[in-house]
Amino acid sequence: MNKDLVNFIVKKYLRFDKKNPFISISAILAFIGVAIGVMVLILSMAIMNGTAKEFERKLFTMNYPLTIYPKSQDSVNSDLLFSLEENFKNLKFSPFISTQAIVQNGDHMSGGMIFGVIPSHESEINPIFKDALKDMMLNKFDIITGVGISDKLALYSDSKVTLYFTELNPAGFSLMPKMKRFNYISSFHSGLNAYDKAYMYTNIEALQTLLQKDSNIYDGIHIHSNDAFADIEKLREFLKDSSVGVVGWWQQNGNFFAAMKMEKTALFIVLMLIILVASLNIISSLLMTVMSRRKEIALLLSMGASSKEIKSIFLRLGTIIGFSGIILGVILGFIGYFLLDTFDIVSLPADVYGSAKLPLDLAMSDFISILVGAVVIVLLSSYYPASRATKIDVIDVLRNE
Repeated sequence: MNKDLVNFIVKKYLRFDKKNPFISISAILAFIGVAIGVMVLILSMAIMNGTAKEFERKLFTMNYPLTIYPKSQDSVNSDLLFSLEENFKNLKFSPFISTQAIVQNGDHMSGGMIFGVIPSHESEINPIFKDALKDMMLNKFDIITGVGISDKLALYSDSKVTLYFTELNPAGFSLMPKMKRFNYISSFHSGLNAYDKAYMYTNIEALQTLLQKDSNIYDGIHIHSNDAFADIEKLREFLKDSSVGVVGWWQQNGNFFAAMKMEKTALFIVLMLIILVASLNIISSLLMTVMSRRKEIALLLSMGASSKEIKSIFLRLGTIIGFSGIILGVILGFIGYFLLDTFDIVSLPADVYGSAKLPLDLAMSDFISILVGAVVIVLLSSYYPASRATKIDVIDVLRNE
């Protein structure tokens, strides 16, 4: 194949065609369309990934990577905790007791879930709890609430609040709910409104006393793991002969993350159509070039140029337009990523999305998928006009033109 001839013709056809300006305009629009499509795909996938990871991080904190729960009464106890700590040095464990309660301050009331925890254990696996506790001690009847509860009840440091529990105490001829005065010491902000308005923490000894539970019995054990998918299998193997179970965060919130994954896939397909639509301009531009250059193509073929060389000319024209658009789109995408990540161009309502800053995280797999998808579309768009260029009837064209 004569590469010099191919390169000469490609350069000639890439110049702006003053006689047929619409052909050049169509090629420019194709170039811009592919660039915009790639840029939008990069930013959209980064936002989708960032949002999913932000929710995952917050759900990790409040729901924990792994949780051990009892299948029979008294099966989660201090002996089990000691055994787990001895056999899984890489994991961190925090036993808990939980129950529903109503908290009251003056005329204001709010309901939620209260967890009795061992402060030293919980601080190791829950950074939000640790930040709320700071350097304070969580004594027996102290309480930490979400900011939603503290704001609603107008709580301040050392406020006295009354907690009503679902368990009942006999009182004469009737039953009264258990109640106890607690000392409010601090509040936490998880970034998710549902937790900030419902969760409370106290010392595990307080709930053991109020609920009349043995000090060695727990409702469950929260576990911090850096590789929850692998560790859950090891724990299941270790606990297979016991009457306890273990559940992962993805099982507790499976529907939510499945919906986000489906939304991300659907968005990727829809936005890839932008590149597909832009590639139609590549097809139309090349076809119009073929039609307007029929005489030149016929002359080249009659002078000894091969069909392979003619096909290579138009295939290279399409790939130059398309690949240039992809490169520009990648550059614009990363510039947009940098600007959105560095400056507060887009501000979100924190109570709705869990963060005021737009979360961004472009996975390498998504970036490669975008590039591969765009390249395939450009190559397919260039191939058809290139193959049409070789099917010109040389004799017919030269006789008529």
